[in-house]
Amino acid sequence: MLTSKAFPPRIALHEVAHRVASTWAVPKHLLVSGLSLALSLGIGDGLAYAAPAAAQQAGYVPGRLLIQQRAGLSEAEMDNALKPHGGKRVGKINGINVHVVQLPAGASTEAVAATLARNKHFKFVELDRMVRPVGTTNDPSLASQWHLAKIGAPTAWDTSSGSNITIAILDTGVDGTHPDLTAQMVPGWNAYDNNSNTADVYGHGTAVAGTAAAAGNNGVGVASVAYRSKIMPIRISDLSGYAYFSTMANGLTWAADHGAKVANISFENVPTSSSVDSAAQYLKSKGGVTVVAAGNSGTNTSVATTGNLVIVSATDSNDVIASWSSYGTQISICAPGVSILTTNNGGGYGYWSGTSFSSPVVAGSAALMMSINPALPPSQIQSLLYSTSVDLGAAGKDIYYGAGRVNAAAATQAAASAVATDTQSPTVSISAPTGGTVSGLVTVDVAASDNVGVTRVDLAVNGQIYASDTTSPFGFSWDTTKTPNGAATLVAYAYDAAGNYAGSQSVSVTVSNGSATPDTTPPTVAITSPVSGAKVGNMVTITGTASDNLGTSGITQTLAIDGKVVATATGGSLSTNWNTRKVATGNHILTLTAKDAAGNSASNSITVVK
Repeated sequence: MLTSKAFPPRIALHEVAHRVASTWAVPKHLLVSGLSLALSLGIGDGLAYAAPAAAQQAGYVPGRLLIQQRAGLSEAEMDNALKPHGGKRVGKINGINVHVVQLPAGASTEAVAATLARNKHFKFVELDRMVRPVGTTNDPSLASQWHLAKIGAPTAWDTSSGSNITIAILDTGVDGTHPDLTAQMVPGWNAYDNNSNTADVYGHGTAVAGTAAAAGNNGVGVASVAYRSKIMPIRISDLSGYAYFSTMANGLTWAADHGAKVANISFENVPTSSSVDSAAQYLKSKGGVTVVAAGNSGTNTSVATTGNLVIVSATDSNDVIASWSSYGTQISICAPGVSILTTNNGGGYGYWSGTSFSSPVVAGSAALMMSINPALPPSQIQSLLYSTSVDLGAAGKDIYYGAGRVNAAAATQAAASAVATDTQSPTVSISAPTGGTVSGLVTVDVAASDNVGVTRVDLAVNGQIYASDTTSPFGFSWDTTKTPNGAATLVAYAYDAAGNYAGSQSVSVTVSNGSATPDTTPPTVAITSPVSGAKVGNMVTITGTASDNLGTSGITQTLAIDGKVVATATGGSLSTNWNTRKVATGNHILTLTAKDAAGNSASNSITVVK
């Protein structure tokens, strides 16, 4: 969602957070003036790494890359690709094969990223970026929550209130002691510090959580869209409210692995991240939906999308887009986001504005739909959200309102009556290679599609599963040295969430790699001039030759006179001049040593007389 304007050096809470004067307790501020990058970032496999201390480019973390490898590519091969740039793997986001890579100090992050992006064994290479967060109940403040009536929530509650659905709130943490939230909480994760402390460090996450799933019909405070859903707090930010794409993706895969069915990310520029999009696809493969805020730039932030994210713009009480809401071709749907009464960190309530709050309104609506019909796949949930929305602005989908303003009542009713029957198998084909002779590390490209969505593609080599890929575009790195030379057959298998599967056409290739037998044969080496025992004087030309069983291209020759190296050469020949006027009278030993690429060496020595 990049525009031509410069972004701040870090990405903080996704809010302008317009405050409305009231008797409710509200945070003292929402905008942030500074941020320390001295932190420890937890990654999916338990690793942690230190972030750089200063930004090279506004909005991006200097020296840190996120790289998604093809399935089947070994870590050794990845390290070989990183070695020329001094890059080191410091973490991995489980489930989506995304590595966190740290470059050495002084390296040009953008230049290295551009070079590595040309590596056909990497699906994408992106800079890690810091982004900012942007039935009737008896709750006493329900009358002040205009947005619930606007989306038809009370009517939806006659059908569903979100029971048995967990909503992951990827944010600054959540105040689990708040009287309107404490009963909703389930264990979460701190993806920033790599621990289980999910307390709200800034206040934004508590407000977002309360918008989606604050307890309802409990005689306390406010209600929410999905007031019987559970809240899974996933802290992704530092103390100032800023988060990284890497912590977002890590937190989202953690939520997917721990039972979340809806995830909300109320931070800016999220649709621009391939890592987050891959994590959203991972959640989708497990039956979940990811909802994100559009942003509060007030500008056209159009960006290509995959359909893995539900991207939400903000409207006011008159169904008019907020002046500060971002818009563009990526907008999926809109929802109320102006003066939303919700829970505050530390207790109490306040009015908040921003797409950060329109997003959890949609997330809560999705939870209502899933609760009433848990058999519906994510793609069908998204489709029903859009088809039942109230069309605003230009007829049909547009850049301001997307499909329209969310209608929780209509969406929930549609979900209740929908039938989830998926008997259609995916389609799958291998587009490369198409045949011929292969050797070394080979890229295998696979095209796979499904009426609902492909969850996994397996590559079989000679009838045995070689690797599995869960993120599109599907593709593999096949190390042919692990397959015997000769004929080999490739078949790809695609699976959907319902368990339907299909196999591709069979592709026949011929594997032809060099012998895997280690080279233990040393070179042969000889000093050809002068001959042993020769008398020398003045300027003498010394020549030598070397040969090897695997050719001369990998040979290094070294000439020493009386133990001191005087000349080196590569290949099969060496020639150098020796000024004997500068050496003492008597015997002198000439030694020529040759070493091949495998490290085998041999020497030849002669004695000459001055």
